[in-house]
Amino acid sequence: MRLLVPFLLLVLGLSACTTMNTPMRMGPDGKPVPVVYRIGPNDAPRVRQRMQDGINTMRAQNGLPPLTSSLELASAGATHAQDMSFQQRPWHWGSDGSSPILRTQRAGYQGAFIGELISETFETEIETVNAWMIEPETRQVILDPRATDLGVGWHQDENGKLWWAVVLGEAPRNIAMAGR
Repeated sequence: MRLLVPFLLLVLGLSACTTMNTPMRMGPDGKPVPVVYRIGPNDAPRVRQRMQDGINTMRAQNGLPPLTSSLELASAGATHAQDMSFQQRPWHWGSDGSSPILRTQRAGYQGAFIGELISETFETEIETVNAWMIEPETRQVILDPRATDLGVGWHQDENGKLWWAVVLGEAPRNIAMAGR
């Protein structure tokens, strides 16, 4: 009996180390059934970086310099993403009547507001950037040559729906230099 208990614990421990090959569920059309994309608290830096990298890749392909991350713009984006979820509609106006420019100022960003990209989706950050590049209005914001900074924000509902809000701005140093 003394040997049986440690042996069982060893077997249970080793069985926990094995990976289960769960087959992908297929729909009636023969395509894989979509799985809800979940963003956990530890995923935030990676998701933010992947969104920024995706946007910067699109800018580089069009001969534009990369954007730098801004905590103030990220704060404005995250606040608006949560508010869009509260309102249950993707649009640029806050439930308090605030505009994207006002939210950017409230967050303490000292530069000029360039644009805001929003989305209500179940798609990943990369899929969302690709969708924005297809639409002329959002593509124009991503490829605005004045933009130097960006902030990535999102809110995820319990059902997995993502509310993305990415804010682009022009750094104060660039505005001052343009006035010379």
